[in-house]
Amino acid sequence: MNPLPRLILAKDLSRIGLTTRALSAQARSGKLVRIRHGVYVEAARWNDLKPWEQYRLRVEAAAETFTSPIAFSHHSAATIGGIPVILRKQPVHALTAFSAGGRSRAGVRRHYVPEQAHNSEQLEGFLITGRVRTVLDIAATVPFSEAVVPIDHVLKPDVVRGVPAVSKGELLAGIDGTYSQAAARRIRAVVDFADPLSSSPGESYSRGLIHVAGFAPPVLQYRVRNGGVTIATTDFYWEETRVVGEFDGREKYLKPEYLRGRTPSDVVYEEKVREDRIRATGRNVARWVWNELNSPGRLERILLDAGVPLRRRSSAGHPNVSVTSKRADDTRM
Repeated sequence: MNPLPRLILAKDLSRIGLTTRALSAQARSGKLVRIRHGVYVEAARWNDLKPWEQYRLRVEAAAETFTSPIAFSHHSAATIGGIPVILRKQPVHALTAFSAGGRSRAGVRRHYVPEQAHNSEQLEGFLITGRVRTVLDIAATVPFSEAVVPIDHVLKPDVVRGVPAVSKGELLAGIDGTYSQAAARRIRAVVDFADPLSSSPGESYSRGLIHVAGFAPPVLQYRVRNGGVTIATTDFYWEETRVVGEFDGREKYLKPEYLRGRTPSDVVYEEKVREDRIRATGRNVARWVWNELNSPGRLERILLDAGVPLRRRSSAGHPNVSVTSKRADDTRM
């Protein structure tokens, strides 16, 4: 992650005897953005940040203004721990041992947890809930398709941070005695559905939306071959109707680790050649981006137009079993 802009704290000026009026004036003029009472950031830098980077700064701003140690949880802990999440105007989440917790105030949602049950850890100068507790808390409180994203992620090793994978057994073991029966059912459904073969947050979110919309489960990381040679590894594949599904994230066109010395134009051209090769095998290709995922109904229309089949109902004698890793090496044209 690129370095985030420095927070400008009113309390630092007060400590050295300077007035904070100048900060308020600069905020009114548009030079600074006040992201929390007494916490500012340069407007030009703030406006260039991605939504998740802005959210991370809100978490940092909250940490600077709390008067006692506090553990962050849910999306806030995930952001600090490098776990991807879907942000929907999320507040900052923190734990409290006061029984009056569970209220939102000044952009912070406090969740009551008995002090002996906090089990927090330190990371990058913050107190946060552990990885298992963090993703389970999120799965207990957000829609199914959003919950898939962090659960998928922790099932894989985080090579960037040097963090090992979490097993489904560890996730399930963390449920009992912590959540209500209804929340526990929601979490178990997500854990059962989760798959470490999803290679990006966009793929995980897509798969969750595909499931909720009632489409047949796709094969993940399907290798398309022609003449015994692999010509593409695709995000999704529906064998019944020979449809390939591809999520296009911005990363492959912008980030150096994906570009590998190529220009964005080079990547666009190579993607077109790759798609032409897939279509030459008699398969159809459906593509979508984040905008489609964030627009209700758009992904469903794309999949229906491409010929993706709906799930067969269990009541008709067809159990809805997952086939996400089945026949990933199919060599047929």
